[in-house]
Amino acid sequence: MGPNVTDAQARHTYADYLETSDDERYELLNGELVMVPSPKEIHQSILGILHLMVGTFVRERRLGKVYFAPFDVVLSDTDVVQPDLLFVSNERIGIVTADNVQGAPDLVVEILSPATAERDRTIKLDLYATHGVKEYWIVDPDAKTIMVMLRGVGGFEAAGIYGAGETLRSPTLEGFSIEVEEVL
Repeated sequence: MGPNVTDAQARHTYADYLETSDDERYELLNGELVMVPSPKEIHQSILGILHLMVGTFVRERRLGKVYFAPFDVVLSDTDVVQPDLLFVSNERIGIVTADNVQGAPDLVVEILSPATAERDRTIKLDLYATHGVKEYWIVDPDAKTIMVMLRGVGGFEAAGIYGAGETLRSPTLEGFSIEVEEVL
């Protein structure tokens, strides 16, 4: 850090992120290291169901790879996230390395929790749009909804909000659908 840069102005980089403890989970959002708390049971239950459903669909059709947190997605030198669930298509599989994903996945899913909801709806939404994620789901366990957003010219646009009694269909994973009640 140079003499004219204060601690508050210092931006962390991927190199700094790699120095964090393996005992704690962090994300790097706009150069700020943010600790990510362990998820609660409802979060893990939803993630398990989504991973099974999306993962099975992708695997049976040989469409690409599905991963779940914690697995780093390096969007830039100052933006490293760990989405709850992500899909990378075969066409873009080259961004997957042994250590992380180097670039924007095709589909990202975030499951809201009290500690992360604001970031998922604002900072991460902007990061995912800026870096080229095609489709972003925000799963809200409290409202029992899943919002599906597609990347448009000016950022994400809502493709639909799905709740009880409704069927979510993914524009990116053509042919994939789930009954929301099976997940929430």
